[in-house]
Amino acid sequence: MILANAFCLFFFLGTGADPVVSTRSNHCLDAAKACNLNDNCKKLRSSYISICNREISPTERCNRRKCHKALRQFFDRVPSEYTYRMLFCSCQDQACAERRRQTILPRCSYEDKEKPNCLDLRSVCRTDHLCRSRLADFHANCRASYQTVTSCPADNYQACLGSYAGMIGFDMTPNYVDSSPTGIVVSPWCSCRGSGNMEEECEKFLRDFTENPCLRNAIQAFGNGTDVNVSPKGSSFQATQSPRVEKAPSLPDDLNDSTSLGTSVITTCTSVQEQGLKANSSKELSMCFTELTTNIIPGSNKVIRPNSGPSRARPSAAFTAISLLMVILAL
Repeated sequence: MILANAFCLFFFLGTGADPVVSTRSNHCLDAAKACNLNDNCKKLRSSYISICNREISPTERCNRRKCHKALRQFFDRVPSEYTYRMLFCSCQDQACAERRRQTILPRCSYEDKEKPNCLDLRSVCRTDHLCRSRLADFHANCRASYQTVTSCPADNYQACLGSYAGMIGFDMTPNYVDSSPTGIVVSPWCSCRGSGNMEEECEKFLRDFTENPCLRNAIQAFGNGTDVNVSPKGSSFQATQSPRVEKAPSLPDDLNDSTSLGTSVITTCTSVQEQGLKANSSKELSMCFTELTTNIIPGSNKVIRPNSGPSRARPSAAFTAISLLMVILAL
Protein backbone atom coordinates (compact mmCIF):
# COMPACT_ATOMS: atom_id res chain seq x y z
CA MET A 1 0.00 0.00 0.00
CA ILE A 2 2.80 2.39 0.90
CA LEU A 3 4.62 1.51 -2.32
CA ALA A 4 1.44 2.16 -4.35
CA ASN A 5 0.94 5.58 -2.78
CA ALA A 6 4.58 6.43 -3.36
CA PHE A 7 4.26 5.39 -7.00
CA CYS A 8 1.18 7.61 -7.49
CA LEU A 9 2.95 10.55 -5.92
CA PHE A 10 6.02 9.95 -8.11
CA PHE A 11 3.76 9.76 -11.19
CA PHE A 12 2.10 13.10 -10.50
CA LEU A 13 5.36 14.79 -9.61
CA GLY A 14 7.12 13.31 -12.62
CA THR A 15 4.46 14.45 -15.07
CA GLY A 16 4.01 17.84 -13.46
CA ALA A 17 0.30 17.19 -12.99
CA ASP A 18 -1.65 18.46 -10.03
CA PRO A 19 -3.29 15.50 -8.23
CA VAL A 20 -6.28 17.65 -7.25
CA VAL A 21 -6.86 18.94 -10.78
CA SER A 22 -6.31 15.53 -12.37
CA THR A 23 -9.05 13.94 -10.31
CA ARG A 24 -11.60 16.59 -11.20
CA SER A 25 -14.39 15.46 -13.48
CA ASN A 26 -15.08 16.94 -16.87
CA HIS A 27 -18.37 18.72 -16.23
CA CYS A 28 -19.14 19.06 -19.92
CA LEU A 29 -18.65 15.33 -20.43
CA ASP A 30 -20.86 14.67 -17.41
CA ALA A 31 -23.53 16.90 -18.94
CA ALA A 32 -23.45 14.91 -22.20
CA LYS A 33 -23.78 11.66 -20.25
CA ALA A 34 -26.74 13.04 -18.33
CA CYS A 35 -28.41 13.99 -21.62
CA ASN A 36 -27.97 10.44 -22.90
CA LEU A 37 -29.85 9.13 -19.86
CA ASN A 38 -32.92 11.14 -20.86
CA ASP A 39 -34.77 9.73 -23.87
CA ASN A 40 -35.95 13.06 -25.26
CA CYS A 41 -32.59 14.76 -24.80
CA LYS A 42 -30.71 11.84 -26.31
CA LYS A 43 -33.04 11.61 -29.30
CA LEU A 44 -32.94 15.31 -30.23
CA ARG A 45 -29.20 15.61 -29.54
CA SER A 46 -28.47 12.62 -31.76
CA SER A 47 -30.67 14.17 -34.43
CA TYR A 48 -28.85 17.49 -34.63
CA ILE A 49 -25.44 15.83 -34.40
CA SER A 50 -26.31 13.60 -37.35
CA ILE A 51 -27.72 16.45 -39.44
CA CYS A 52 -24.96 18.96 -38.67
CA ASN A 53 -22.21 16.42 -39.37
CA ARG A 54 -23.69 15.26 -42.69
CA GLU A 55 -21.51 16.50 -45.55
CA ILE A 56 -23.42 17.53 -48.67
CA SER A 57 -20.52 17.76 -51.11
CA PRO A 58 -16.78 18.38 -51.09
CA THR A 59 -17.49 22.10 -51.34
CA GLU A 60 -20.49 22.18 -48.99
CA ARG A 61 -19.72 20.84 -45.55
CA CYS A 62 -23.34 20.55 -44.41
CA ASN A 63 -26.87 21.82 -44.80
CA ARG A 64 -26.77 24.79 -42.41
CA ARG A 65 -30.49 25.49 -42.67
CA LYS A 66 -31.40 21.96 -41.54
CA CYS A 67 -28.68 22.05 -38.90
CA HIS A 68 -30.09 25.27 -37.43
CA LYS A 69 -33.59 23.84 -37.42
CA ALA A 70 -32.43 20.72 -35.56
CA LEU A 71 -30.59 22.88 -33.02
CA ARG A 72 -33.67 25.03 -32.42
CA GLN A 73 -35.74 21.91 -31.82
CA PHE A 74 -33.18 20.65 -29.32
CA PHE A 75 -33.00 23.84 -27.27
CA ASP A 76 -36.73 24.52 -27.48
CA ARG A 77 -37.95 21.03 -26.58
CA VAL A 78 -35.35 19.75 -24.12
CA PRO A 79 -35.55 21.03 -20.54
CA SER A 80 -32.91 23.58 -19.58
CA GLU A 81 -31.61 21.30 -16.82
CA TYR A 82 -29.93 19.34 -19.63
CA THR A 83 -29.23 21.99 -22.28
CA TYR A 84 -27.80 24.57 -19.86
CA ARG A 85 -25.43 22.02 -18.37
CA MET A 86 -24.03 21.33 -21.82
CA LEU A 87 -23.81 24.98 -22.87
CA PHE A 88 -22.56 26.56 -19.65
CA CYS A 89 -20.54 23.82 -17.94
CA SER A 90 -17.51 25.03 -16.01
CA CYS A 91 -14.08 23.87 -17.16
CA GLN A 92 -10.63 23.56 -15.63
CA ASP A 93 -8.73 22.49 -18.73
CA GLN A 94 -8.69 23.05 -22.47
CA ALA A 95 -10.12 19.64 -23.36
CA CYS A 96 -13.26 20.39 -21.37
CA ALA A 97 -13.53 23.89 -22.84
CA GLU A 98 -13.20 22.52 -26.37
CA ARG A 99 -16.02 20.04 -25.71
CA ARG A 100 -18.14 22.96 -24.50
CA ARG A 101 -17.33 24.91 -27.67
CA GLN A 102 -18.23 21.91 -29.83
CA THR A 103 -21.67 21.51 -28.23
CA ILE A 104 -23.48 23.19 -31.14
CA LEU A 105 -21.29 21.64 -33.86
CA PRO A 106 -19.81 25.03 -34.78
CA ARG A 107 -18.18 23.82 -38.00
CA CYS A 108 -21.66 23.70 -39.54
CA SER A 109 -23.89 25.88 -37.36
CA TYR A 110 -21.47 28.69 -36.56
CA GLU A 111 -18.34 29.04 -38.67
CA ASP A 112 -18.12 30.03 -42.32
CA LYS A 113 -15.40 30.66 -44.88
CA GLU A 114 -15.40 34.37 -44.13
CA LYS A 115 -16.79 36.49 -41.31
CA PRO A 116 -19.57 38.81 -42.46
CA ASN A 117 -19.97 42.30 -41.07
CA CYS A 118 -21.88 42.23 -37.77
CA LEU A 119 -24.34 44.93 -38.84
CA ASP A 120 -25.07 43.03 -42.05
CA LEU A 121 -25.63 39.88 -40.01
CA ARG A 122 -27.95 41.81 -37.70
CA SER A 123 -29.90 43.09 -40.71
CA VAL A 124 -30.36 39.54 -41.99
CA CYS A 125 -31.56 38.47 -38.55
CA ARG A 126 -34.09 41.28 -38.41
CA THR A 127 -35.72 40.13 -41.63
CA ASP A 128 -36.84 36.97 -39.81
CA HIS A 129 -39.50 37.73 -37.21
CA LEU A 130 -38.41 34.95 -34.87
CA CYS A 131 -34.71 35.80 -35.06
CA ARG A 132 -35.57 39.47 -34.55
CA SER A 133 -37.62 38.61 -31.47
CA ARG A 134 -34.88 36.41 -29.99
CA LEU A 135 -32.26 39.12 -30.54
CA ALA A 136 -34.49 41.70 -28.87
CA ASP A 137 -34.93 39.35 -25.89
CA PHE A 138 -31.17 38.99 -25.61
CA HIS A 139 -30.61 42.75 -25.55
CA ALA A 140 -33.38 43.20 -22.98
CA ASN A 141 -32.34 40.40 -20.61
CA CYS A 142 -28.55 40.51 -20.97
CA ARG A 143 -27.84 44.21 -21.23
CA ALA A 144 -25.20 45.31 -18.76
CA SER A 145 -26.74 46.99 -15.73
CA TYR A 146 -24.37 48.73 -13.34
CA GLN A 147 -27.09 49.32 -10.78
CA THR A 148 -27.38 45.65 -9.80
CA VAL A 149 -25.08 43.27 -7.96
CA THR A 150 -24.80 40.81 -10.83
CA SER A 151 -24.66 43.38 -13.68
CA CYS A 152 -27.87 41.81 -15.04
CA PRO A 153 -31.28 43.50 -15.22
CA ALA A 154 -33.13 42.75 -11.97
CA ASP A 155 -30.24 40.37 -11.06
CA ASN A 156 -31.92 37.73 -13.24
CA TYR A 157 -29.28 35.30 -14.48
CA GLN A 158 -31.81 32.79 -15.79
CA ALA A 159 -33.46 35.26 -18.16
CA CYS A 160 -30.10 36.11 -19.72
CA LEU A 161 -29.07 32.48 -20.14
CA GLY A 162 -32.43 31.63 -21.68
CA SER A 163 -32.16 34.52 -24.15
CA TYR A 164 -28.65 33.45 -25.12
CA ALA A 165 -29.72 29.84 -25.72
CA GLY A 166 -32.75 31.10 -27.66
CA MET A 167 -30.55 32.61 -30.37
CA ILE A 168 -28.83 29.32 -31.20
CA GLY A 169 -30.09 27.97 -34.51
CA PHE A 170 -30.35 31.33 -36.29
CA ASP A 171 -27.99 33.41 -38.41
CA MET A 172 -27.05 35.26 -35.22
CA THR A 173 -25.99 32.03 -33.48
CA PRO A 174 -23.40 32.84 -30.78
CA ASN A 175 -20.66 30.54 -29.51
CA TYR A 176 -17.41 30.49 -27.55
CA VAL A 177 -14.65 32.07 -29.60
CA ASP A 178 -11.91 29.72 -28.35
CA SER A 179 -11.13 26.82 -26.01
CA SER A 180 -9.88 28.87 -23.09
CA PRO A 181 -11.07 27.32 -19.82
CA THR A 182 -10.67 30.56 -17.86
CA GLY A 183 -11.61 33.45 -20.14
CA ILE A 184 -15.24 33.20 -21.26
CA VAL A 185 -15.77 35.13 -24.50
CA VAL A 186 -18.75 34.50 -26.77
CA SER A 187 -19.65 36.13 -30.06
CA PRO A 188 -21.63 35.67 -33.25
CA TRP A 189 -19.53 34.72 -36.27
CA CYS A 190 -18.89 38.26 -37.52
CA SER A 191 -16.50 41.21 -37.39
CA CYS A 192 -16.64 44.96 -37.84
CA ARG A 193 -14.36 45.15 -40.84
CA GLY A 194 -15.81 47.24 -43.61
CA SER A 195 -18.25 49.10 -41.36
CA GLY A 196 -17.26 52.52 -42.68
CA ASN A 197 -18.84 55.33 -40.71
CA MET A 198 -20.95 52.74 -38.83
CA GLU A 199 -17.91 51.20 -37.16
CA GLU A 200 -18.71 52.65 -33.74
CA GLU A 201 -22.22 51.21 -33.81
CA CYS A 202 -20.85 47.88 -35.01
CA GLU A 203 -18.28 47.71 -32.22
CA LYS A 204 -20.94 48.55 -29.67
CA PHE A 205 -23.17 45.77 -30.99
CA LEU A 206 -20.31 43.25 -30.92
CA ARG A 207 -19.34 44.22 -27.36
CA ASP A 208 -22.83 43.24 -26.24
CA PHE A 209 -21.52 39.70 -26.70
CA THR A 210 -17.76 39.80 -26.27
CA GLU A 211 -17.55 42.19 -23.30
CA ASN A 212 -20.89 41.70 -21.61
CA PRO A 213 -20.46 41.43 -17.80
CA CYS A 214 -24.04 40.23 -17.31
CA LEU A 215 -23.67 37.34 -19.75
CA ARG A 216 -20.20 36.44 -18.52
CA ASN A 217 -21.28 36.46 -14.86
CA ALA A 218 -24.39 34.43 -15.66
CA ILE A 219 -22.39 31.74 -17.45
CA GLN A 220 -19.77 31.58 -14.70
CA ALA A 221 -22.38 31.51 -11.95
CA PHE A 222 -24.26 28.65 -13.59
CA GLY A 223 -21.07 26.65 -14.11
CA ASN A 224 -20.02 27.20 -10.51
CA GLY A 225 -23.48 26.48 -9.15
CA THR A 226 -23.75 29.89 -7.52
CA ASP A 227 -26.68 31.17 -9.57
CA VAL A 228 -29.16 29.45 -7.25
CA ASN A 229 -28.52 32.11 -4.61
CA VAL A 230 -29.47 34.95 -6.92
CA SER A 231 -33.15 35.75 -7.12
CA PRO A 232 -34.69 38.42 -9.32
CA LYS A 233 -35.58 41.62 -7.53
CA GLY A 234 -38.51 42.31 -9.82
CA SER A 235 -40.62 39.38 -8.73
CA SER A 236 -44.02 39.00 -10.32
CA PHE A 237 -45.53 38.41 -6.89
CA GLN A 238 -47.12 41.46 -5.35
CA ALA A 239 -48.35 41.73 -1.81
CA THR A 240 -52.12 41.84 -1.69
CA GLN A 241 -53.47 44.96 -0.08
CA SER A 242 -56.12 44.51 2.54
CA PRO A 243 -59.56 45.56 1.32
CA ARG A 244 -60.94 48.81 2.62
CA VAL A 245 -63.45 48.32 5.44
CA GLU A 246 -65.77 51.25 5.99
CA LYS A 247 -67.08 50.12 9.36
CA ALA A 248 -66.11 47.25 11.58
CA PRO A 249 -69.15 45.02 11.87
CA SER A 250 -70.17 43.81 15.28
CA LEU A 251 -70.37 40.17 16.23
CA PRO A 252 -73.64 38.43 17.08
CA ASP A 253 -74.60 38.59 20.75
CA ASP A 254 -74.10 34.87 21.23
CA LEU A 255 -70.57 34.93 19.80
CA ASN A 256 -67.54 36.53 21.41
CA ASP A 257 -64.13 37.35 19.92
CA SER A 258 -62.51 34.23 21.24
CA THR A 259 -65.03 31.97 19.55
CA SER A 260 -63.82 30.40 16.33
CA LEU A 261 -65.63 31.40 13.17
CA GLY A 262 -64.96 28.04 11.58
CA THR A 263 -61.97 26.47 9.91
CA SER A 264 -63.27 27.11 6.39
CA VAL A 265 -63.56 30.83 7.02
CA ILE A 266 -60.05 31.10 8.45
CA THR A 267 -58.64 29.13 5.54
CA THR A 268 -60.38 31.38 3.06
CA CYS A 269 -58.98 34.43 4.74
CA THR A 270 -55.48 33.01 4.70
CA SER A 271 -55.66 31.98 1.06
CA VAL A 272 -56.84 35.41 -0.03
CA GLN A 273 -53.96 37.15 1.71
CA GLU A 274 -51.15 34.73 0.87
CA GLN A 275 -52.12 33.74 -2.66
CA GLY A 276 -53.05 37.22 -3.80
CA LEU A 277 -56.56 36.34 -4.97
CA LYS A 278 -58.75 39.16 -6.14
CA ALA A 279 -61.11 40.33 -3.45
CA ASN A 280 -64.82 39.86 -4.02
CA SER A 281 -67.97 40.48 -2.03
CA SER A 282 -68.85 36.88 -1.22
CA LYS A 283 -70.37 36.01 2.14
CA GLU A 284 -67.48 33.77 3.07
CA LEU A 285 -64.94 36.49 2.38
CA SER A 286 -66.85 39.10 4.38
CA MET A 287 -66.87 36.74 7.37
CA CYS A 288 -63.13 36.57 7.07
CA PHE A 289 -62.86 40.35 7.24
CA THR A 290 -65.25 40.36 10.20
CA GLU A 291 -62.88 38.12 12.09
CA LEU A 292 -59.95 40.35 11.23
CA THR A 293 -61.66 43.43 12.67
CA THR A 294 -63.13 42.06 15.89
CA ASN A 295 -60.23 43.31 17.98
CA ILE A 296 -61.22 46.94 17.34
CA ILE A 297 -64.17 48.39 19.26
CA PRO A 298 -66.46 50.10 16.73
CA GLY A 299 -66.63 53.87 17.16
CA SER A 300 -63.46 54.13 19.24
CA ASN A 301 -59.69 53.90 18.97
CA LYS A 302 -59.36 51.28 21.68
CA VAL A 303 -57.99 47.90 20.78
CA ILE A 304 -58.83 44.79 22.75
CA ARG A 305 -55.86 42.45 22.90
CA PRO A 306 -56.70 38.77 22.44
CA ASN A 307 -57.28 36.83 25.67
CA SER A 308 -56.92 40.01 27.78
CA GLY A 309 -60.41 39.81 29.26
CA PRO A 310 -64.06 39.75 28.25
CA SER A 311 -64.33 40.61 24.63
CA ARG A 312 -67.77 42.28 24.76
CA ALA A 313 -68.94 44.74 27.42
CA ARG A 314 -72.40 43.74 28.81
CA PRO A 315 -74.79 46.06 30.78
CA SER A 316 -74.48 45.66 34.56
CA ALA A 317 -77.45 44.50 36.71
CA ALA A 318 -77.64 47.84 38.59
CA PHE A 319 -77.86 49.83 35.38
CA THR A 320 -80.69 47.58 34.22
CA ALA A 321 -82.66 48.01 37.48
CA ILE A 322 -82.32 51.81 37.43
CA SER A 323 -83.54 51.96 33.85
CA LEU A 324 -86.60 49.85 34.73
CA LEU A 325 -87.43 52.08 37.75
CA MET A 326 -87.29 55.25 35.63
CA VAL A 327 -89.72 53.74 33.17
CA ILE A 328 -92.18 52.85 35.96
CA LEU A 329 -92.01 56.35 37.46
CA ALA A 330 -92.62 57.91 34.09
CA LEU A 331 -95.81 55.94 33.79
